Amino acid sequence: MKDRRNSLIILKSTLGRLPSYYCEIENRVARGEEYVSSTSIAESLGINPVQVRKDLAGISSEPGRPKLGFRVDTLLEDMKRYLGYDHYDEAVLVGVGALGHVLMQYGGFSKYSLDIVVGFDREPREKKVGEKPVLPISKMVSFLKRTHITIGIIAVPAAEAQGVADMLVSGGIQAIWNFAPTSLNLPDNILVKNENLAASLAALTTELRRRQ
Repeated sequence: MKDRRNSLIILKSTLGRLPSYYCEIENRVARGEEYVSSTSIAESLGINPVQVRKDLAGISSEPGRPKLGFRVDTLLEDMKRYLGYDHYDEAVLVGVGALGHVLMQYGGFSKYSLDIVVGFDREPREKKVGEKPVLPISKMVSFLKRTHITIGIIAVPAAEAQGVADMLVSGGIQAIWNFAPTSLNLPDNILVKNENLAASLAALTTELRRRQ
C-alpha cells in the first residue's frame, strides 16, 4: 500500500494533469488498444514524457512493461479510483444565470460521477432547469445541512462570490468550484478550484496574436 503522505504529494503535483490523461487513455480503450506508453501519451497531449512517466508511476498498480508501456484497462481503473470517478458525488450550484443553466443541463458530468442536484438563486426566475429544482438562496444553508452535500459550484458575479462562498461553507460545503472571476478568502480546509473564463480567453487570444 502506498504511504498516505506520498499519495498527498502526488495529488498536489499531478491532479491538474490526470483528467487529460484519463480522457486520452479512455479513447485508446475505445480504439481497442491494449497498451500505452508514457511517451505516446506525452506526444498526444504535448507534455514532457518524463513528467507523464512520473505521474503514471505514482498512481499505477502495475509497472509499465518495456517497449509496451502500461495496460490501458488497468491504468484506466487506477486513474478512475485515484480521481474519484468510481464513486458518486452530488453538488449544488449557486447562480442560475446563463452559465448556471449550461452547467445544470450538461449531461457530461455524469461520466465523472458528478450530479448537480439543485440550483440556488437570489431571485429565481423559474422553478426548474430541466428536471432539477431551482430554489431561493435563502433556503440553501438549511438544505445543505439537511442533505450533507459537500460540493458547491459558484456561477455568480464577482461581487457576490465571497458572500455565496461563506454561505456554502456555513452549510457544510468542503469543496468549491468557482466560476466567478475573483479569488475567494476561505478556511484552509476548503478545497477551491477556480475557473476564470475571461483569463483563459485572454491567454488564448494573446497567444493567437503572437503567432499571427
